[in-house]
Amino acid sequence: MDKETIELLIEKYKDGLANSQEQEQLLNWYRELACQDAEYPDEELVVKLRMMARLNAETLGKASKTIALWPRIAVAASILFFLSFGAYFLLHKKAPSQQVSQLHDIAPAGNKAILTLANGKKIILNGAHIGTLAQQGNSIINKAADGEVVYKKAGNNETQNSELITYNQITIPRGGEYQEVVLSDGSKVWINSASSLRYPTAFNGNDRKVELVGEAYFEVAHNPKKPFSVASNGQTVEVLGTHFNINAYDDEPAIKTTLLNGRVKVTAVANNEMRFLQPGQQAALSTGTFTINQVETEEAIAWKNGKFMFESDNIQYIMRAISRWYDVDVEYNGAIPDDAFDGGISRFKNVSELLNILELTGKVHFKIEGRKIIVSK
Repeated sequence: MDKETIELLIEKYKDGLANSQEQEQLLNWYRELACQDAEYPDEELVVKLRMMARLNAETLGKASKTIALWPRIAVAASILFFLSFGAYFLLHKKAPSQQVSQLHDIAPAGNKAILTLANGKKIILNGAHIGTLAQQGNSIINKAADGEVVYKKAGNNETQNSELITYNQITIPRGGEYQEVVLSDGSKVWINSASSLRYPTAFNGNDRKVELVGEAYFEVAHNPKKPFSVASNGQTVEVLGTHFNINAYDDEPAIKTTLLNGRVKVTAVANNEMRFLQPGQQAALSTGTFTINQVETEEAIAWKNGKFMFESDNIQYIMRAISRWYDVDVEYNGAIPDDAFDGGISRFKNVSELLNILELTGKVHFKIEGRKIIVSK
């Protein structure tokens, strides 16, 4: 199709005037364009899509059963185009016959986090005041204006008493999120929904150990004299100072550790199998065995950046992520779709918007009943 025809179809779609045949034309044009790397010297609007098309070309060509849902947003130029033109019809205007009912729509997660102190006292962080929350051992806990929880050493005394070591835990429920936690050594941790982190209020001794349930992203303060380790669901990750993500949910088939920079060692608790990761690598631990893959790291930390991003993921994986983020139950009616999906969208959309995008593929359908989502082919 030429530029004028494309523009006309998009305008009709945005105005809700495109018939089913025109909607299919537009969707087919987009899919075909996203799968090629052609030159469009006279097509100003289409040129903006070329970078996104390249980003998607590899994953789109992996298998015939992989379905592109919406373009991956990786660079500013792509974001600009994503909002202004190429994928507008995918995110904003849905055909009435494909829309998931919004009568009982479900809002995205909000700020929800519970800080449990050493004495068992619980502090609801999203409702807590700005300033000092408590003193634990040698550390004072502050809540910053932006919501960040910061542990700082109390006073100027350089000598730390090991007897004053206490443990705190931050828990993020399903349907919740919270700003990062700054541990006493300066390391920063972002914790995903349905997750918890247990840690000492001060890192006395020769190491720094924390315990994770669920998913978290770590930016570890460099200290070669005190290795930092994360214990999570059958594995241990050891670092000196680096950035990495751990996905260790109980309902996932593998524990995934993704390294962004630095170097880490992952160890399987069951058999002491060890692997060292380089930046851009992901270790997947399943049944005591590691599989190492080169991955796109932006997918692993998309949740931290406020996005859902999927790469050749099946509907069960996607629905588990939706279940944790929106605090919903998922039920499958009949056979489970076995297609793989690629794409990304903001996590701050109501659930119906995300489900509508999935339905555009024609491979899966949804019904919302209260806080339950029913999935069918």
